[in-house]
Amino acid sequence: MKKKEWIKTIVFIAGFFLILIPLTYMIRTNGDIKDIFVGFYAEKKDTIDVVMIGSSPVYPYYAGPKIWEDTGITCYPLSSNMQRPKAAVHLVEEAEKTQDPELYIFEMRMYLGPDERLTQNMAYTRGVTDNMKYSWNRIKTINDLVEPNEEEPRYTYYFDIFKYHSNWKTLVLPSQMVTFRYEYPDPLKGAVIRDDIGPSEMADYSWVTDRQAIPEDQEEVLRNLLAYLQEKGLNALFIVSPNTMTEEKQRQYNYIADIIAPTGYQFLNMNDYYEELDIDFEMDFDDYGGHANAFGMEKCSAFLGEYLKNNYSFTDKRGQKEYESWDKAAELWEEQTEIAKQTILGKKERSEFKVIEEE
Repeated sequence: MKKKEWIKTIVFIAGFFLILIPLTYMIRTNGDIKDIFVGFYAEKKDTIDVVMIGSSPVYPYYAGPKIWEDTGITCYPLSSNMQRPKAAVHLVEEAEKTQDPELYIFEMRMYLGPDERLTQNMAYTRGVTDNMKYSWNRIKTINDLVEPNEEEPRYTYYFDIFKYHSNWKTLVLPSQMVTFRYEYPDPLKGAVIRDDIGPSEMADYSWVTDRQAIPEDQEEVLRNLLAYLQEKGLNALFIVSPNTMTEEKQRQYNYIADIIAPTGYQFLNMNDYYEELDIDFEMDFDDYGGHANAFGMEKCSAFLGEYLKNNYSFTDKRGQKEYESWDKAAELWEEQTEIAKQTILGKKERSEFKVIEEE
């Protein structure tokens, strides 16, 4: 091939990707998780103190704007539904591209079940890979999370436009067009306020001291994560968000605590602090003890913020000009939380409880 032809080929390929990448970003389906990731990429460089990684017990439980309002600590989630623990290291690497957090928080609920269960629905994998920017780290994440013999070929993960091509009609929507760089500020800094109610009963097993092993594959993932964090010199906190507990769960979390303890990282099972949280299982959950609603989010955010302030050395950044967006987020969070709480009270009065749809 002649030099001129090589140049034409290279220009064509470069042009192809210059069109493909923003088109893919725009065509990805809108929703809470896309908003969270797009918002994270839009945050100013090196302004996030805490990055929270984990599944759906993150973004409806912990409101960065509330924590900011109380403590001056900036906290942002990189969370997705049923997030596989294997994704954690890759998400840390993604965060490190633009931020230098003083602390990573990992929610541990997904470590109790085998990874195989999570691969039965690859949407849980796509919740991570399809919300990452195109990069070498994204390719590594796909290679780690997607087996070559999956029903959906790997190329549909590398080029997820194959998955979302039917969304082409939505390209005219402003909410899609603004994501052409996959960077657009999230007004609530990744928080998702829920206004449903699903009462449950408190099940306190904090008295349980026995241990029960978690699945071997998840234990390996956890040990690899701990080794990675220590190697990179990164600080971490491992938490369990309030939920309807069982004795088996408590034994497994005790086992996890034993694995973490030798590293010097802290482990916080909030189910051991119901009184301090003032948690109300009849009012504070939107789906019968599984996830927090607006009432529960407010309490969990306040508790976590106080814990961070008392156990780590963060600088209170309130009042600094470059953090004005956090002040606005706090105001918006307060307004929307109050509306959500009134909605929940109305549903409670009418016994209008959330209906859980079967998958």
